[in-house]
Amino acid sequence: MNKKQNHTTSTPVVPLKDLNLSARFLFDEVMEDPQTQQDVLSIILGREIPLVKYGATEKELRLTPLARSIRMDLFSIDEEQVVYNTEMQDKKRVDLAKRSRYYQALMDTSLLEPGITDYNDLNQTYLIIIMTFDFFGFNKYRYTFVPKCREIGDYELEDGAVRIFLNTKGTNDAEVPKELVDFLHYVENTTDAQAAGTDSERIHRIHERVRRVRFSEEVGVKYLRILEEKNEEREEGREEALRESAKRMLRKGCLSHAEIAEYTGLTETEVRELEKEILLNT
Repeated sequence: MNKKQNHTTSTPVVPLKDLNLSARFLFDEVMEDPQTQQDVLSIILGREIPLVKYGATEKELRLTPLARSIRMDLFSIDEEQVVYNTEMQDKKRVDLAKRSRYYQALMDTSLLEPGITDYNDLNQTYLIIIMTFDFFGFNKYRYTFVPKCREIGDYELEDGAVRIFLNTKGTNDAEVPKELVDFLHYVENTTDAQAAGTDSERIHRIHERVRRVRFSEEVGVKYLRILEEKNEEREEGREEALRESAKRMLRKGCLSHAEIAEYTGLTETEVRELEKEILLNT
């Protein structure tokens, strides 16, 4: 028998100073700065975006207490009352398309005050998801979606909702602004050298903000605390999984307490306690 080791296999921790902007923690901290929010949106949309309401990161939206809530990375509003929700997605998800639909729905429900009956009062919205992978597989840096009519060519519904997916792995450099390409490369490789290799003043300002965040003692303490919390959650989840495995073995009744302890890494005393718990709940 191979005895199961009683320790957690931990993922190597990336120091704060080495995080890329694609890391959600760094992205959220960097985007707390109003100028940085404006610079990032201006790069993505290719025009100056004069914000009047700078969004706090990690904004929570929930339709009802029974519905699933979401935490939006960044929620901002410009002078024309256009709403922008910007998300960083550094892990590939097969449900990203429908996830964006859910985000869009919750954004919309938060925009109309009670009693307003004219849906034309809904704000123009942009849902922007920055990805470190090519979700659609066409090698584009940018994929822009608006509702269109299948029966009438390119006729758009014009409901005011735009979803933009940005891909750091794009290859169609000639089809998009150089500043956007430089920014997406910088998102995935957030280094002094990468920032120095662009002529974009916006990216230079963003990098200065990144440097301030990386070397902030306050942010460093926050980062370590979050890592500790995640490790604790991971350990609790691991221990619960071992306990459930031991319970399944006990129910089968084909292994001794010592053998179950050997397989799971639990102590024999813990295995006996689990057996009592099973008997009490039977």
